[in-house]
Amino acid sequence: MAETDDKQNKRPDKAAPQSEQRSAGDGKPVKAEKADKPERGEKAGKGEKSDKAAKAAKPHKAQAPREPEPRVPARLKVQFDEAIRSKLAEELGHSNRYQVPRLDKIVINMGIGEGVADRKKVDSAAADLGLIAGQKAVVTKARKSIATYKVRTGQAIGCKVTLRKARMYEFLDRLINIALPRVRDFRGLNPKSFDGRGNYTLGIKEHIIFPEIDYDKAADVWGMDITVCTTARNDDEARALLRAFNFPFRQ
Repeated sequence: MAETDDKQNKRPDKAAPQSEQRSAGDGKPVKAEKADKPERGEKAGKGEKSDKAAKAAKPHKAQAPREPEPRVPARLKVQFDEAIRSKLAEELGHSNRYQVPRLDKIVINMGIGEGVADRKKVDSAAADLGLIAGQKAVVTKARKSIATYKVRTGQAIGCKVTLRKARMYEFLDRLINIALPRVRDFRGLNPKSFDGRGNYTLGIKEHIIFPEIDYDKAADVWGMDITVCTTARNDDEARALLRAFNFPFRQ
């Protein structure tokens, strides 16, 4: 019996749990202090991913919209409102200045006959026309089939664009002052190319006369028809309006 008691006394006491370690003073259990939390920058593994996910989930603050830049009015538009309108009212005998004819729209059309065999040429011509007009061109398609020219209904055969308001005046300014003077052996426009309703049409053989087209990079040279539509009642009023815009008619 004595041996067994000695063995029991020699047994080490079980370690108290960390949460209830006894203090040396009063003998009351004291809770273990919690480990210091790692700093924000010391988080690793899932903690970093959760922080990134939380940042990504936060919606970004909407930025204040930028104020649109004031657009400079077209030079020919200002000239028409300030000088040409009153001048034409006296010349045509209109008592009201708003009876004076004005420009309505400009239609540019390019017919691509080679597009029947190669659609890429139509797309190339439409891209060039978009550069010239400053507006995306619309591809025109055949309305009916013509066996002689191997044209099927719905096949792309050209492109066109319609300009109005500011873009119309800007294109007309570039046409009169830059493009037409670059035509070889240019002797003026035909003053009789009116349709009887105040609309004027002119033809251009080479679209490379416009400064937007780089001659060295142009794959092909296309022609185009330009129709200037006005609100004039007859050809005489339309002719007077276009002359006021310095159209280079032949004398």
